[in-house]
Amino acid sequence: MLALIAVGEAEALAPWEATRLSCRTEHEPLHPPISQKIHLQPDLSFRHFSYTTTLMGILQGNCALGNWRSQSSILPTALAPFERVKLLMQNQNHLIKSSQLPKPYNGILDCFARTIRNEGVLSLWRGYTAMTLADVSLKVMRFAIFRYALSPEDIQWTYPRLLVLDSVVIVTNQLLFYPFLYAGARMATDVKAIGSTGNWQFNGIVDVFRKTLKSDGIAGLYRGFNIRLAEFGMMGAVSAGLKPWKQHYSSLLQNNVFSRHMVKFGFGICANMAIYPLDTVNKRMMMTSGAVKYKSTRQAIAQIMKTEGLKSFYSGAGAEILSCAVYKGTVLLIIYVADVIRAAKEKNDYCSRSTMEGSLRQMTRH
Repeated sequence: MLALIAVGEAEALAPWEATRLSCRTEHEPLHPPISQKIHLQPDLSFRHFSYTTTLMGILQGNCALGNWRSQSSILPTALAPFERVKLLMQNQNHLIKSSQLPKPYNGILDCFARTIRNEGVLSLWRGYTAMTLADVSLKVMRFAIFRYALSPEDIQWTYPRLLVLDSVVIVTNQLLFYPFLYAGARMATDVKAIGSTGNWQFNGIVDVFRKTLKSDGIAGLYRGFNIRLAEFGMMGAVSAGLKPWKQHYSSLLQNNVFSRHMVKFGFGICANMAIYPLDTVNKRMMMTSGAVKYKSTRQAIAQIMKTEGLKSFYSGAGAEILSCAVYKGTVLLIIYVADVIRAAKEKNDYCSRSTMEGSLRQMTRH
């Protein structure tokens, strides 16, 4: 249920509900609602290890350095169009300068409409395959490294050691799979502005790698790599600063699933907006492979600020917020529907048991 019901109100409810509540208050729920199950953490069998919660947070991408856009684990396909619109709006000034885009977008809806009109509906998922390969590979590698590193029983893992291990895992993963993120971003920002007669610059992941290696070498696949690592460090600092406030308000609203998720949504948006300018610089540096390049990250930031202003660092932020809202709303809807189905099932089970018990009593009387 989405709200807890006091024991004293059980008498005013239907008999089946009163009996179910009295049993739950006496023995505690053997089958908690989905809204409670979703917050439970599985038990890990690492011996001599007292940081199981921290470990689970790191493995799931919710701890200090690992809290980076974990929303893609449930609804990646549905959110892919929002990600492409965000990338197009984020890099529209560069696309205009390179004559790939005739005029700027007038908002999220205009970006959706023009993309669909010029390239078709399926083009909203352009670059999705490369990003999914990178995301899945990152999570699999992350879990495998942690399982291997934490398997020895004679190592006492402290929180600082875990942060160091997490940092090493992040750098290793990015070195291995950053080219796929680069390929996904280049394909997503590849615009066919002239309708059906226009051609895309890239015809797939392999084509992105081939053309980039030909023009820039291996360094082209890692354009913006330094600022990408800075994003993780910034996210870790912001998450650590917001964590006490997030825990405080979540504890105040622990009996209200909707409000608790809204608090998490709000703090998540604040964290994402704090590092969003770094993400913009990262994507803009990716776009310079095969073209005029920035000499350094500092020059990229200075040049964007000088020529486009501070507002350009937050281009596409609305699509990012909308994507998070769609994700969170879908999660809440799933939790609510699951709890309603579970409550109806419990009611039917109780009615069936009551009918069976009544029949057995009548049989014993005869």
